[in-house]
Amino acid sequence: MTRDYAFAGSFYPKAPNEISGLVNAYIEKARITNAATAEFISCVAPHAGYVYSGSVAGYTYRALSLNKKLGAADTVVLVGPNHTGYGTPVSVSMEDWKTPLGVVRNDLDFSRAMVDSSDMLSEDEAAHAYEHSIEVQLPFLQTVASGKRFAFVCMGDQSPDYSAALTEAITNAEKALRRHVIVIASSDFDHYEPADVARGKDMKLIEALKVMDHAMFNRLVEELDDSACGFGPITVALLYAKAHGGKRGDLLRYSNSGEATGDSSSVVAYASMTFV
Repeated sequence: MTRDYAFAGSFYPKAPNEISGLVNAYIEKARITNAATAEFISCVAPHAGYVYSGSVAGYTYRALSLNKKLGAADTVVLVGPNHTGYGTPVSVSMEDWKTPLGVVRNDLDFSRAMVDSSDMLSEDEAAHAYEHSIEVQLPFLQTVASGKRFAFVCMGDQSPDYSAALTEAITNAEKALRRHVIVIASSDFDHYEPADVARGKDMKLIEALKVMDHAMFNRLVEELDDSACGFGPITVALLYAKAHGGKRGDLLRYSNSGEATGDSSSVVAYASMTFV
């Protein structure tokens, strides 16, 4: 079975040549330092409509295109939040995924191994059917990681316990199958507050991510009432990196929707990060 695209024509263009032109432009315009191209283990990219967050996502995917670990990677694990409420607490897709650029292949052995290793994960397509957080990453990945296989995970429960369980499931699957893996967390940051308020909250979260303190990060999300929608996937990316020798988080780009709309009174914020 193949999951057909649901958000082409809304979150991103529907015409293949328009998608390719836009994605390549975002990637080519990203200006990153040599440190940002280090061999990172996992990363964070936003998932809003391309007109709002595509330029920030371009930083993540330019860094990924230059990451030496990408060539050796067998499987890219995409973890996104569940905005719809459908499906199970942690839903793993067993389908290939389609965009207007073609079909992205599921690493089914890896996906099944994750589910088999934890009773907190489930094989489930309902959570993915109307969810945008993973789909919008795929045209970028079809551009910089063509030919790789993928695992698609949607987190309805983003609590630290489920984040830890998913991280362990990814690690167990890669060990059992001897896969080389890169983890990508799909998340926006604070929503619908003035740009300066959002930045004040988000930068405190990002400082915790830079020092790879997942407990502080999760505590601050709650204490600051920061509406970063994919804090669970970000926690998974951090924990996975930490389990594989990660020492720091690098912020590549931070921005918000006001840069596109010209209205800073109520924005959605975005960050591109890597864990090195």
